[in-house]
Amino acid sequence: MKLRLSQPLSLLVSSLMLGAIACSAPTTTSDPSTPEEAGVLNLYSARHYDSDEELYQAFTAATGIEINLIEGKEEELLERIKSEGANSPADLLMTVDVGNLWRAQEAGILQSIESDVLTEAIPANLRDDENQWFALTKRARVIIYNPDKVQESDLSTYEALAEPQWQGRICIRSSSNIYNQSLVAAKIAELGEAETKAWIEGFVANFARPPEGNDTAQIQAVAAGACDLAIANTYYVGRLMRSEEAADQEVASKVRVFFPNQTEGGTHINISGAGVTVNAPNKENAIAFLEFLVTAEAQELFAAGNNEYPVVENVAINEAVQTLGQFKASELKVEEYGELNPKAVQLMDQAGWK
Repeated sequence: MKLRLSQPLSLLVSSLMLGAIACSAPTTTSDPSTPEEAGVLNLYSARHYDSDEELYQAFTAATGIEINLIEGKEEELLERIKSEGANSPADLLMTVDVGNLWRAQEAGILQSIESDVLTEAIPANLRDDENQWFALTKRARVIIYNPDKVQESDLSTYEALAEPQWQGRICIRSSSNIYNQSLVAAKIAELGEAETKAWIEGFVANFARPPEGNDTAQIQAVAAGACDLAIANTYYVGRLMRSEEAADQEVASKVRVFFPNQTEGGTHINISGAGVTVNAPNKENAIAFLEFLVTAEAQELFAAGNNEYPVVENVAINEAVQTLGQFKASELKVEEYGELNPKAVQLMDQAGWK
């Protein structure tokens, strides 16, 4: 894992909500296990997006709080915080997918906090009832299709992808992927266990190939004709559209996006989010950072940098994502995805989703 630190500025936390956005001083390196009493935030993040650096710089410029960034995979960071115990320097855990936040909560490494700023800015279905974690961005999990092989009028819902007409035509990543686990968990919440199991069995029977690769690989497979459609998160499409690589742009030009379930509950969405750790030595700074991340300025940086949807209303999305169209999002409480994750994994295993 790598460590990136932003040199502190001597401003007060009270300036945070003024919304100043500027560049911070050059980076330095130090030991995050010995934080100073003030002006420090130890952020453990599983968001591996270089664009987030702009957010960190903006926060430091606005508040003077130095960010010590520790990056790693979700499970690595979770185990690290657990092993560090009461002496953990971690102030804030940031990760993708509510399933990972739920696991952190179940492991007892997050704490409840009080913040009117967060509860007023973030819809209730996108945050924990106990205020142990909060959504910071949204992602839609959609159908990616090849318009030369699939008519938009043929598409409707996730559930319809289990019908015989799609036999041998679907690409998707493995059942170990948390995005897919959360989609199945959402279906359990909506349909019940028995109906969801029947759906998964039909869905798996329609795979064009054994699951492999990430979401980008599924989109590439559709563009290349290896399958007619796939399921992927929207921000992967935006990333290909905005890439400087001609090959990526060509892939994006060969596929289309369909938002399923527009009349049956809405398209499945998930989140990236964060929670204050239970032994946070700089708790107030962690809360200040979370509150900064729901300002309009920060939400626009999120949207522009990684092609995600803001969680705060009336914040513009970037132009590439806008071209994908508007849609009705599911209003399910995302907390349920975590609670139902074990059952979702069990059903996927039973259906032979590798």
